[in-house]
Amino acid sequence: MKVTFDKETDILYIQFTTEPIIESDEDKSGEMIIDYAANGSVTGIEVLNASSKLSLVEKFDSIEI
Repeated sequence: MKVTFDKETDILYIQFTTEPIIESDEDKSGEMIIDYAANGSVTGIEVLNASSKLSLVEKFDSIEI
């Protein structure tokens, strides 16, 4: 798993696998995008406006774990 945050775009991305992304769906709020592999498994989750949801990320310019 890899977690990245970009302060400039205010996007947090949680990558579960390196499988190619075949499809992406936006949640009802429009604040999260879920990426899927060909087998239907979730490859990653993108959180838009992340600092408004996770106060910890406001302290960093970028994060990569």
